[in-house]
Amino acid sequence: MSASEQEPKIKYGENAPKLDRAQLQFMKLIEEQNLDRVQKLKRVRRNNLLTAGALGLSVLGIYGYSIFSVQQEKFLDDFEEPKKVNTN
Repeated sequence: MSASEQEPKIKYGENAPKLDRAQLQFMKLIEEQNLDRVQKLKRVRRNNLLTAGALGLSVLGIYGYSIFSVQQEKFLDDFEEPKKVNTN
């Protein structure tokens, strides 16, 4: 049974409550507040993702730099000439 074939749980019609102007305005106000809240949460989520990405990249950058610097030290050590020991 698909969603289009299901009947609504609340049947509107003769028994539907009549809303006055104040109730309709209140519902519109609540809807606007919810939309503003959703937009704010989307901005916060996007900012959190950007911050997490920046922190992750900086950690990977520091790790990569440390690995690179250790390899450079070993690379330079290979070209140093050994000290000669005088045997007299």
